[in-house]
Amino acid sequence: MKGKIYVAVVSGGPSSEYEVSLKSGDMVAEGLDKERYEPIPVRVSRGGEWELAPESVKKNASCAFIAMHGAYGEDGTIQRIFESHDIPYTGSDALASALGMNKFLSLRLFRDAGLLVPATLLLTRSEWRKDHRSARERAERMIGYPLVVKPNNQGSSVGVFIARNGGELDDALAETLGFYREVLVQEFIEGREFTCGTLDHGFPESAFPLLPTEIIPRVSSFFDYRAKYEAEGSYEVTPPENLSGETMKTIRSAAVFAHRIIGASGFSRTDMIMDGKKNIYILEINTIPGLTRESLIPKAALAGGMTFSKLLDTIIRAGLNRRGRAPW
Repeated sequence: MKGKIYVAVVSGGPSSEYEVSLKSGDMVAEGLDKERYEPIPVRVSRGGEWELAPESVKKNASCAFIAMHGAYGEDGTIQRIFESHDIPYTGSDALASALGMNKFLSLRLFRDAGLLVPATLLLTRSEWRKDHRSARERAERMIGYPLVVKPNNQGSSVGVFIARNGGELDDALAETLGFYREVLVQEFIEGREFTCGTLDHGFPESAFPLLPTEIIPRVSSFFDYRAKYEAEGSYEVTPPENLSGETMKTIRSAAVFAHRIIGASGFSRTDMIMDGKKNIYILEINTIPGLTRESLIPKAALAGGMTFSKLLDTIIRAGLNRRGRAPW
């Protein structure tokens, strides 16, 4: 390889995860191997205005590293923008990104492929506004208490509630549907929470798992936004303790399988929970996991002997390989 590869590190965007994205972008720019890569920070404002237009990104960079989470960055929007300008980028393509962001659709794909998922009901804002009681009774009948309420298209455990009775369910639905058009009402599964990252080299058959991480929340009863992003919000163990080799293998295999099922590329992180009978349920897949100091993928990679700069190198190489742009 001759000369450095210029990488546009794109962060921010019109998402509730704007601040987290900026942290990820800063970490990526800082963590790149400077002997091989030259970062070009590109921030997108909350209003969707680009610090450096896509046309300029194409002229000045060989690849775009997408460090954006949630709407616009993780739902296929920015991927379509880069595709329309023929700009190689990291991570999953527009379709896989959209599927990963839509929890209801991805969970159906996982279920149909044979993975265990919680019983799930999709409710819309219009259904709720039309008849509160009918919507609540439908959730009670199909799911039962306790249950989980969360936005259908949202990352980072934003807007997640546990409801144990009708009053709490009404409050959770009113709160969540005040901001989002669709919510999931899910079976509450009590157990140990795990997450497992998957990397690949740009081709589905090359996917391989990182070490799983067990997440033990400190500030909440489950892995919500505070537990995920506060410095001491959760206690994380990589690899998990008191876990059989068979269960460890099951978790890692499920992460790779989920990655392949939705057509993810480069990297992903799959969240799971194990109930008292040791059944592993898939909760969701993240196609652009966080890359902040508190994020789980970098910690899991390091626990397996992969430095942060090597992790970033693997992700960039996968993006360039998949699009036939590798300069090596």
